[in-house]
Amino acid sequence: MLLIGVNRSPFTRRVAITLNIYGVPFEQRALSGFGDRAEVRASNPLGRIPALVLDSGETLIDSDAIIDHLDEAYGGDQPLTPREGANRRAVLKVTAMMMGVCEKCLHAAYEGNHRPSEKVHRPWIDDCMAQAANALNAIEAMIEPKQPYLLLERLTQADVTAVVTERLARARGIDTDVHMPGLRALTSRLAEQPLFQVSEP
Repeated sequence: MLLIGVNRSPFTRRVAITLNIYGVPFEQRALSGFGDRAEVRASNPLGRIPALVLDSGETLIDSDAIIDHLDEAYGGDQPLTPREGANRRAVLKVTAMMMGVCEKCLHAAYEGNHRPSEKVHRPWIDDCMAQAANALNAIEAMIEPKQPYLLLERLTQADVTAVVTERLARARGIDTDVHMPGLRALTSRLAEQPLFQVSEP
């Protein structure tokens, strides 16, 4: 199995962590959607990472679709995203909010880093970061300080996505230590575990 993408991407890294948790052996080709666009497009016509090339030769794209396959193939009786019901909806809701935070942080970064300085629209950056912070505050309000996981009293995809999202948000200037201390504590504990550390960018 071959994972295409750099772990600086939260989308790629959440797939790498999921593979590690499920104990799936894989190789990784650290390609960037910007620096290696032609090579990335060979696996995903959109030129986006991640892509996962299965042992059969089939290529999956988009982290949500890849993780859905991994849950189905390797999740057994307790996949990281529950298979049905209220628990599934709860995990999917948190994961969707976290992925939205990642998208907003990256939109803000792209605006600042890839436009000519005279064309950068600061209100757009500020709005993206405000949306990201608002979603993180909503997650913060859900956290029970004594619980080791975000939901269901076990490790779920909500926790995996929280780790990669909090790291990106902090890198983009959101002070999670001050404003989201519960989220920061939770993700720090998880990030120290070997299954998370092996994919640290």
